[in-house]
Amino acid sequence: MTIQLTENAAKQIRTQLTKRGKGLGLRVGIKKNGCSGWAYTYDYADEVTAGDKVFDAFDAKLVVDEKSLEFIDGSKLDFVKDGLKQIFKFENPNVDATCGCGESFSVKEK
Repeated sequence: MTIQLTENAAKQIRTQLTKRGKGLGLRVGIKKNGCSGWAYTYDYADEVTAGDKVFDAFDAKLVVDEKSLEFIDGSKLDFVKDGLKQIFKFENPNVDATCGCGESFSVKEK
């Protein structure tokens, strides 16, 4: 199981941790939400707990709990700027469909 970080995503993680003054990396996961079923969650990772998987790239860490990992395995996390909007964006091969606003997604049947 793997998740790739782009150089832009890693740079943003390092920048945010520096501003915050502490933290190990970025914690990502999923939760039931929205009209399509699932949404990504983002938080600071201050520790690694049992069941977490850590991915390292470009001197940055991404922490994912094992329940979320099955939904985002094989993904690439990027940080993109579009006008005034700056967001982390997943390229997730497990996504079947997204809602109209792009905030939630459904996954392919296994």
